[in-house]
Amino acid sequence: MSTPTYEQIYTTLKEQDQLHLLKYYNELTPDRQASLLEQISTIDWNLIHMAGQKPASDEKAGKQIEPLGAMELTEIEKRHDEFEAIGLEALRAQKTGAVLLAGGQGTRLGFDKPKGMFNIGVTRPLYIFECLINNLMDVVKQAGTWIPLYIMTSRKNHEETTSFFREHNYFGYNPEEIRFFQQDMAPSVGYDGKVLLEAKDRISMSPNGNGGWFSSLCRAGYLKEMQERGIEWLSVFSVDNVLQRINDPVYVGAVISSGCDCGGKVVRKASPNERVGVLCRESGKPAIVEYYEMTDDMRSLRDENGNLLYNFGVTLNYLFRLKRLEEIREKKLPVHIVEKKIPYIDENGNEVKPEAPNGYKFEDLVLDMIHMMDSCLPYEIVREKEFAPVKNREGVDSVDTARELLTKNGVQI
Repeated sequence: MSTPTYEQIYTTLKEQDQLHLLKYYNELTPDRQASLLEQISTIDWNLIHMAGQKPASDEKAGKQIEPLGAMELTEIEKRHDEFEAIGLEALRAQKTGAVLLAGGQGTRLGFDKPKGMFNIGVTRPLYIFECLINNLMDVVKQAGTWIPLYIMTSRKNHEETTSFFREHNYFGYNPEEIRFFQQDMAPSVGYDGKVLLEAKDRISMSPNGNGGWFSSLCRAGYLKEMQERGIEWLSVFSVDNVLQRINDPVYVGAVISSGCDCGGKVVRKASPNERVGVLCRESGKPAIVEYYEMTDDMRSLRDENGNLLYNFGVTLNYLFRLKRLEEIREKKLPVHIVEKKIPYIDENGNEVKPEAPNGYKFEDLVLDMIHMMDSCLPYEIVREKEFAPVKNREGVDSVDTARELLTKNGVQI
């Protein structure tokens, strides 16, 4: 593709009423001018026109939502050996890959680097990335073979993340089995519909949500590689949870033997009002209902044994059948339009860090990927053994609670 010319970009921006993006063009060096034109040329204007519209995710009215029971611990224990054998067979044939979502920064932890670089250790260095690789290595040792690992970064943290892994010798993982790829980005838009600039030569861009991982993986050219390697299943997991088991054989075997399109690790809710999304059925298909979308009745409904009907919270650890991912990729995910506080430069070229939401970001969400599947196996895990998210500096799901759970599980911190 040829580099877009100034005249071509100017014409497009005039049509779109977005000429402000070229306001500082003449102040820039030739390299920075070319970079800005390139950025503008990639804007999807159909996406920008959606700003301010009601997102599809809000339109729950009229949809029939029902509980979706999980495969519970008692059944998993009863069929442990059966599932493990199926899972190990798939792992040894390298039919499963793993995708780590690591595009975010540790801002909420008071840490201005990639979240996975955060040191959760007390008496020794122990990084979040290291915890996850250690957990995956347990499965590698059990199966006796490497698991292809794809790590999704973002434009803002790619160099730091890849350098960090190199500096730490990939924490013992085989670097030939690791692929890094960058998450696709989407422009940010002010309430007035204007695309925001974060610098005179740079459009404000943000990662396109946790549902953008598969399209980003494909755009990086790895779909063909996965097909050639014979990968049939892909697990996807968030960088947050330092205790999660990744591609463990019993889970892999349970999902494969279920015949479902995907599986998701779930935990019993700690209370009816716990702020977690819940796997359920929506209009007959698997879906995740976010905690803020649930009515009071839904939160408190119980079965004849006194258990909550909407009882299983998701942990952002899913296993997808690759062929189904390829099919839904053709259909495109619904776009979620999210109000955010977005730093920008004003009409005088001054940097502004707003204290209240001032515009929109566009995101794809993994929950929509679940809903586009025909079936999903919710797979119960023991919260204290597999769920230690590091989301906050203090309080619930914090550095302190994760350290406590790591220690309880025999991890030296």
